[in-house]
Amino acid sequence: MSQNKKTKFYIAGSFRYAELINNLSVMLEHSSFLRTYNWTLNKRSDSIETLHKIANEELQGVERADFLVFIFPSGKGSNIEFGIATALKKRIYILDVNNEIENFDLTSTFYFLDNVKSFKGSLEDFAKFIVGCETK
Repeated sequence: MSQNKKTKFYIAGSFRYAELINNLSVMLEHSSFLRTYNWTLNKRSDSIETLHKIANEELQGVERADFLVFIFPSGKGSNIEFGIATALKKRIYILDVNNEIENFDLTSTFYFLDNVKSFKGSLEDFAKFIVGCETK
């Protein structure tokens, strides 16, 4: 993909991986990609109004992204973002943090769609993998 216009990405994952997610974002941004929304900056929701606001910001982040990065395993919100990206026919890259994506008790059929690429390995190698796929 041409880098004349910045390629945009969204990272879906659990708050427990916030540091990993932000480190990956920095690596991708150094390769001239643009993050559409940083949900790791959000505080714990304390009202339905806050949940509504965050939900819309996250939805817009996924919609504006050219591709989605999914940190596996993750929670229900991340899986919903994965579903939105799937419905929008986005490219999806999964980092399999615990080498569990092929565990039938933990996986989903949707993780094996044609637009999804799974990766096991270091964060640095995952960033290089994404950059390589996106700049072909």
